[in-house]
Amino acid sequence: MKGIQDYYPDHFAQCYGCGRLNEHGHQIKTFWDGEGTLTRFVPKEYHTAIPGFVYGGLLASLIDCHGTGSAALALAKDQGIELSDTNAPRCVTASLQVKYLKPTPIGGELEIKGKIKEIGKRKVIVEAELYANGVLCVVGEVISVLVPDNFGL
Repeated sequence: MKGIQDYYPDHFAQCYGCGRLNEHGHQIKTFWDGEGTLTRFVPKEYHTAIPGFVYGGLLASLIDCHGTGSAALALAKDQGIELSDTNAPRCVTASLQVKYLKPTPIGGELEIKGKIKEIGKRKVIVEAELYANGVLCVVGEVISVLVPDNFGL
């Protein structure tokens, strides 16, 4: 099953968090899950902060890229874009807020759930929750903005 990131044009597919063309990155995939969005990720042992727990910077990057992926899904839906090939809208982070509620254990799949809080013509606000073993560990808010297709070229 393809995530929104699989539909990004190649020049937008290099992101460390979600770029399908970045062989060293996380390559996360974000999907619709009912009215919300969902990303799953399994941290590796080298993502350690303190033995047994995930490094907070990784958790922030997961919230970040889940937020921009969720924003792209929302804009595609709002603008009636039927995803094919590499036609997905691409968003970048304008603001990222992360709150760590509990230490996040290594040793299983993490779930990041998103809720579209606000959508405009170019700006989308996404609330995100990160769960480990069903326990809410991290919350965040991502303000994403749509970039033009020639951004960075």
